[in-house]
Amino acid sequence: MLYKLLLLPAKFFLLLYCSKIVINKQELLRQEGPLLIAANHPNSFLDAIILATLFKNPVYSLARGDAFANRIITKILTSFNMLPVYRVSEGVENLENNYDTFNACQDIFKKNGIVLIFSEGRCINEWRLRPLKKGTARLALEAWQNDIPLRVLPLGINYSSFRKFGKIIHLNFGTLISKAETQENYAGKEIISFNQKLKNELEKLVFEIDINDRQKRNKYFQVKKSVLKYVILFIPSILGFILHLPLYLAIHFSIKNRAEDHYDSVMTGLLFFIYPFYVFLICVAGLAIFKSWLVLILLIAIPFTLWSYVQLNGR
Repeated sequence: MLYKLLLLPAKFFLLLYCSKIVINKQELLRQEGPLLIAANHPNSFLDAIILATLFKNPVYSLARGDAFANRIITKILTSFNMLPVYRVSEGVENLENNYDTFNACQDIFKKNGIVLIFSEGRCINEWRLRPLKKGTARLALEAWQNDIPLRVLPLGINYSSFRKFGKIIHLNFGTLISKAETQENYAGKEIISFNQKLKNELEKLVFEIDINDRQKRNKYFQVKKSVLKYVILFIPSILGFILHLPLYLAIHFSIKNRAEDHYDSVMTGLLFFIYPFYVFLICVAGLAIFKSWLVLILLIAIPFTLWSYVQLNGR
């Protein structure tokens, strides 16, 4: 229920937070299940939010188990189509719960649903593909053993930055992997061979950039902006910077030393819930000062100034 309720505002908010999302195969966003999206994991739960807003059909995502801290939080997260996956570092006693999650995934596949799994197993803010865990292979192989016509969709998620507002995102989809393409008899090495096939696909989709190589980063994420766009949006973008700087700095300084690799996701999540109240308070202040209902046009004008700033300063 919450998933559907927040989907539309999340789509709108990403227009304000991201200056551009480049997708190499737009048609794959209309895919139906059973489908397993196998992606890298550079930017915490922001990765899942972006895909949920873009895909035509609901996407169930696997998330780190320690986020499901108690019954209330678990209920909230599951209402967002999130399912827990536990690692050894989160307690060996919790590993058995993964069987419940994997069974739930198989039920989703049987209903022609879509599941998102981050094949690297953990989030790190970097531009490279890390070694793949076994979870993706196990989900796919189990589905095929149960005669579920599952397809695996490799996806490379690439961000221009992990701490800057107005980022550019490249979503690079690879070639769908089906059971027919993994029919070889590997004599017990199915997981290794599947992961090698998936790795070969993902290596073509994930940008490999040294953290200090600004030139290469600019090459991948360069976006040309027209002179006309600058002329039209220049003044609104300045207003957007002035109006939103206090809110941004307040959140930034409260999380910059605590969020680490989750900075972008925490920033996005807090802004998503706080920003409507921020705009509302500005409107109330304007109404109190000018005593005119025309001030309510700010409900549209303020987000437009932010969008203008993001369009001209995205990187």
